[in-house]
Amino acid sequence: MFKKIICKNYEEVSLEAFKVMKEVLETEKAPVLGLATGSTPVGLYKNMIKDHKETGRSYKDILTFNLDEYVGLPKTHAQSYWTFMHENLFNYLDCPEENIHVPSGEGEDPEKNAREYEAELAKHTVSVQVLGIGSDGHIAFNEPGTPFESVTHVAELTEQTISDNARFFEGDKTQVPTKAVTMGLASIMRAKKIILIATGANKADAVYGMLRGEKTIECPASILQDHADVTVILDEAAAAKVAE
Repeated sequence: MFKKIICKNYEEVSLEAFKVMKEVLETEKAPVLGLATGSTPVGLYKNMIKDHKETGRSYKDILTFNLDEYVGLPKTHAQSYWTFMHENLFNYLDCPEENIHVPSGEGEDPEKNAREYEAELAKHTVSVQVLGIGSDGHIAFNEPGTPFESVTHVAELTEQTISDNARFFEGDKTQVPTKAVTMGLASIMRAKKIILIATGANKADAVYGMLRGEKTIECPASILQDHADVTVILDEAAAAKVAE
């Protein structure tokens, strides 16, 4: 079931997302947070850091599981999602390193990494999962065509996703990894609550497909139509086709 919130700008979007996150932090003693990377959730993370500094809210008992990681990048690489999460969130909280889970894209057997990550994830119930959405309707790195029953796996990135992410690699598509370890759609759907954030006109078609389109693997985010508790937080541009 979708709850839709339309905001004027990114700052309002981020604050609304934090309100949902804050409710989870205040109602569960040791919540499990499912986290996402990319530019979309950075404002949410800034609000979490601000709250931690101003209220002293502790993250020492919280577990975190990230959605995905590029295959072939060492975790200390500037564009790895491990680095991203530390630079944009974990370095400013009191969450112990052993409580932080990010898939590994290193080593000779990424499929084994994926299986091990899924096994650890399956031991827990994610209290709230943060998601963005790709311009082609992907969530995490579950590209169009990914089976709805998929669990954590190695995904081949589409040309569109590689092009979209080239901006993080100085605009050079050849530097963008072509594979990633990602939570699967079924893995994501196990979360008790989901926050999906989307901003910008380039997300309007994907948002429409998720909310009002046919439930189809060609729009992976459409699987969320079957989830009981999804808060979709949009700016006016992303909401252009679903505003009424």
